[in-house]
Amino acid sequence: MFGFLDVGARQLAAARRVLTHLAETCDLPVAVQLWDGSRVPLGSRAEETGLAIALRSPGVVGALLRRPSLDHLLRQYATGGIDFLGGDLIAFGEALRSAKQKVKLKHLKKSLLLKAAVPFLFARAERKEVQHAYAGDCNGQNAATRNNKDYIQFHYDLGNDFYKLFLDAEMVYSCGYFTDWNNTLEQAQRDKLEMICRKLRLSPGEKFLDIGCGWGGLICHAAQHHGVQAHGVTLSQEQYDYVREKIARLGLQDRVTVALCDYRELEGTYDKIASIGMFEHVGIANLPTYFRKMYSLLRDRGILLNHGISRRAKPVSKRSKKRRPEYQLVAKYIFPGGELDDIGHTVNVMETSQFEVHDVEGWREHYMQTTAHWCRRLMANRDAAIQEVGVERYRLWIAYLALVSFGFKDGSIQIFQIVSSKRASKGRAELPPTRADLYAPVANRAAQKVA
Repeated sequence: MFGFLDVGARQLAAARRVLTHLAETCDLPVAVQLWDGSRVPLGSRAEETGLAIALRSPGVVGALLRRPSLDHLLRQYATGGIDFLGGDLIAFGEALRSAKQKVKLKHLKKSLLLKAAVPFLFARAERKEVQHAYAGDCNGQNAATRNNKDYIQFHYDLGNDFYKLFLDAEMVYSCGYFTDWNNTLEQAQRDKLEMICRKLRLSPGEKFLDIGCGWGGLICHAAQHHGVQAHGVTLSQEQYDYVREKIARLGLQDRVTVALCDYRELEGTYDKIASIGMFEHVGIANLPTYFRKMYSLLRDRGILLNHGISRRAKPVSKRSKKRRPEYQLVAKYIFPGGELDDIGHTVNVMETSQFEVHDVEGWREHYMQTTAHWCRRLMANRDAAIQEVGVERYRLWIAYLALVSFGFKDGSIQIFQIVSSKRASKGRAELPPTRADLYAPVANRAAQKVA
C-alpha cells in the first residue's frame, strides 16, 4: 500500500514538474487539472481565461505516452479520460492558437521530459473502447464494399431530435451564407436558401430536383418563394419521414414531393437541379457517374448547382489515396464513405461530363462560421444531446464540429458552389449577362421577372 502511495506521489510530482516547465517555455492561456483536483497554469493568462484541460487519472498520461496518436487522444476524450473545463472547444482552440507564436517546444528540456515519463510507463488507464465507430469499410474506396445507404443512415439517422439541438428552425444541415458576419445562424440559412434559388434562376412552374434534400428546407423554400414544382430525394429514413410531415404541415402536397431512394434510380427531366452537401458522400471514383446522371436528368440549357466541401489541391506527382489522420477519424466515427476532391479536379470532371461551368464561388469562411455556431449550440444543449445519443457520441460530435470549424478557418478544407448548365446544343446559355440579379432587392427581381 505504501509503495502504491509512493508511486502516486511521484506521478503527481512528475506531472507538475513537466507542466511548470511547459508554462515557463510556452506561456499558454490554459491550465491543466490533475486527477487529484489540483491545477497547474500553463501560462500567465490561464487564471484569466478560466480554461483547463482535465486529466482524470495517471493512466491517461501513461496511455498517451504509449500510443501518442490523434486517434488515441480522441478516444480518451470520447470515453472521459480527458475533459475540457471552463469553455467550449471553439474557445479552447482559439485560446491555444492565439498563443501559437509563443510556443517554443524546441526549448523544452528533453532530459526532464524523459525522467518525468518514467513513473507513467506502467500506469494503466481503465480500458474503454469507443462504441460508436462505423463497423464496415469506413473509407468506401472499394466499390465492392461501399454501401451508400449504410453510410448515410450512420450519419443522419441519429434521430431528428438530436439535429434539432444545433440546427436552425428549418433544419438546414449545410453551410450558411452570412451577408453580415454578425447575422444569426437562422438568418444565414434563410439567406443561403434564397441565394441557391437565385443562382439557379428558378421561375414559377419549373421542375426542380434537390439530390440529397436533407430535412426539406430547400425544396419547401423553392416552392413557397419561387413557385416551382420541387422534388427531393434522400437515403435517410429519419429525413424522409420528417420531410413528408413538413410538406403536409405547410400544405405543399401539390407542389413538393420527396422520395426515399438513391439518386441513381431517378428518372425524368428537370429544369434545374441542386446538390447541396451530397457531393462529399459520393467518392472521387464515382464522380463521373454522379455528374453524368445529373446531366441525363436535365433538359438542354438546364442549370445545375453543385455545393460541396473540398480539400486543397496537391501536386499531381504526390496525389495519393492516403488520408490524413483527422480525415480518417471523421470517416471512422462520424461520416463514413466521405471523400473530398479538390476544386480543379471537380471542374474537370464536370466539363468532361459535358457541363458548361459558369461560376465558382468559395464559401470557406461561411462554413467556418456555421460549424462554430453548430458546435456552440450543441454544447449549450449538452444534457439533451446526451439523452438522445449518449455521452460518448455527444463528445465525438463536439470534437468533430470544432475540428471542422478550425479546418475551414485554416483553409485545409474548403467549400465551393459551382453553377453549370447542360449544353447539349450550340448557342447561348440561359443565364443573364451579369450577376447583378443575385444581389438585387426582392421587389426589383419580381419586377424584372414580370417584365
